[in-house]
Amino acid sequence: MDGSSYYIPAAAMGAAIAFKGPALLRGWRDPLLRSVGVLLALAGLVFLFAAPPTIGKVNEVTGIPNISAPLVYCLLSAFSASCLVLIINWRGGRPEVTRRLSRRWIAGYSVVGAALIVLFALGDAPEERLRDFDTYYANTPFLREMIVLYLVALSAAGIAMNIMCWRWALQVHGWLRAGLVIIAFGSLCNIPYSAAKFVAVVARWNGGDLDGLSTNVAPVLASAGAQITAVGFCVPLACQRIGDSWNTWSTYRRLGPLWRELKPVAVDEDRAVRISWWSSAELQVTQRESDIHDGMLSLYPYFDSEVRSDAYDAAVAAGSPPARAQAEADAVMVTAAVRARAADPDGRVIDSAEAAGGAAAQVASTDGPRDLVGMSIALRESPVVAAARGRAARRPERDLRERTS
Repeated sequence: MDGSSYYIPAAAMGAAIAFKGPALLRGWRDPLLRSVGVLLALAGLVFLFAAPPTIGKVNEVTGIPNISAPLVYCLLSAFSASCLVLIINWRGGRPEVTRRLSRRWIAGYSVVGAALIVLFALGDAPEERLRDFDTYYANTPFLREMIVLYLVALSAAGIAMNIMCWRWALQVHGWLRAGLVIIAFGSLCNIPYSAAKFVAVVARWNGGDLDGLSTNVAPVLASAGAQITAVGFCVPLACQRIGDSWNTWSTYRRLGPLWRELKPVAVDEDRAVRISWWSSAELQVTQRESDIHDGMLSLYPYFDSEVRSDAYDAAVAAGSPPARAQAEADAVMVTAAVRARAADPDGRVIDSAEAAGGAAAQVASTDGPRDLVGMSIALRESPVVAAARGRAARRPERDLRERTS
């Protein structure tokens, strides 16, 4: 692998941090967000400092041949710990248990990092090796133990990640399960990576030469594993956001029939607070719901509880469950009220209601919350509503005379 094979993933991790930077800064006290930020940062640093050009530059700047070896090993150990801590915080549970487990993994891999530095300081590595440090110094005292220690630590992290992810995946569904399975496969790459390194090192111990496994095969496995793991963490979050946006826009679309039904009685455009077409989906839904409520508020004097009761009975008789029948009955009452309001351009019913102290509006407003989406769907699909439309269109004048008499 050349330098670009390391720098491209490092740049991708940097871009992810920059993209999520504001959210990370705002929610830094949140253990989950903090774990995400640390993991992305460590992943980028691992790719950056593991690149052969960077290894050579760090050695040159510090004046210590092969100082990059313990640096990269420590970063790999820290990255492994950050993955475990993120899974623990992501899974949730009692805060004290989550904190205790996180601290144990952090403490354990901190000890590993300190031991790596001590072993490197005790060893002797005078000749710079940019790509084959593990196999070149496989028989050097203390450096041999350092190499074995970091490989064991990576293998342990990979096994622990697989166990945690598979156990959790069996308890959840959807995109979260998919993400956990991807993370498990990414972590699984740590095991063949360590195996390839171990085989090459053991071959050196026995006078053989399988350095290609360490210098060519293992880096590819490590890069693939880190990137797959990062994708696994991103998939549930990204797909959840996409799913939420889809559901929000679906709600906006499904509210359309009710919004259009009430549009003739809505406030004038110059008096209404409008939002931009590029506003968020949540704001668009809020605006549409506000328009609907405003329209229904203006119709309260025209709401007829008898019409609503008859429509509910008809919907139940047609086989609708109670919740749907309630929405159909409300839709029928709204449809009839819109027709009645259109037949009363002078607002005589409103004047009568105000003269009576707003009793009709007060009664209507205490009926409880209505299922706006259910009402809107009923306007489009319910045969009970369709039949009521025809009846309401034929009798608005009669209803108006009855209300004002």
